[in-house]
Amino acid sequence: MPDAFSGALAQRMLSMLVISEDLPAQDNRVRITPDGRLRLEYEHNNLEGHERLVQTLKASLDGFVDHAHPISQHHLQLDSLLPLYGTAHQLGTVRFGTDPKSSVLDPWCKAHELDNLYVVDTSFFVSSAAVNPTLTTVANAMRVGDHLKERLGARTPAAAPT
Repeated sequence: MPDAFSGALAQRMLSMLVISEDLPAQDNRVRITPDGRLRLEYEHNNLEGHERLVQTLKASLDGFVDHAHPISQHHLQLDSLLPLYGTAHQLGTVRFGTDPKSSVLDPWCKAHELDNLYVVDTSFFVSSAAVNPTLTTVANAMRVGDHLKERLGARTPAAAPT
């Protein structure tokens, strides 16, 4: 497709992406293969909830387009799921909690078994609730940072006199 045509088409296009939550699943995980490579094992889940969300979007679009007198041709695809390479926010690979038997990290995101290992990326999340987790990740990193400053007895430098 020529760039001029695809550019004109893109200017007149409205894209919608329905994002639903994948629920925690023990078999969805990252593994190391015998030859040392990483392998992501993943299956979509919560498909019933996703389908309800898709149907809600579809119903909200009723009446938006007059099919008897269309201004243009429309393509509406509501039935495809993002492929594995389309997943952007992997999380849930390092569970946190108070019991070392069922979690890797304590509530401060410190490894139960190592005193100097803290994990503050999205891997400690159980779920992202179908939203971008960046701001929550940053807020948690700041929370853990404050905890570390207190734990190590670090003091914030006094402000310079004005």
